[in-house]
Amino acid sequence: MWTGKNRGRYDRSKLRYPSDLTDDEWAHVEPLIPPAKRGGNKLPCRGARSDERIMYILSTGCQWRAIPKDLPPRSTLSTILDLWSYDGTLDRIHHALYVACREHGEREASPTAAHRR
Repeated sequence: MWTGKNRGRYDRSKLRYPSDLTDDEWAHVEPLIPPAKRGGNKLPCRGARSDERIMYILSTGCQWRAIPKDLPPRSTLSTILDLWSYDGTLDRIHHALYVACREHGEREASPTAAHRR
């Protein structure tokens, strides 16, 4: 039910972008992000809430050339997105958030979702 209490929980007006994560949302996602690999160029894969950059792309469907200037270059974002897709990070994040939402609604996760772990 959409109550005053719930409305405050979903207010995104104080975030830089509507796709940015609140601290509570970040707490669910942060442990699922893989650590940066040793050596080579350092991609901002951990810390600095790099997932928000990826969430911006995923939630807006933004064209690579239209990425806001305050986000990293499209080559960096594309590399991270490809890596997270390949290694299953995006699937793990989706599954964890799905389960959390189902539990919050006092529902069980579907049996097919349980097999994705």
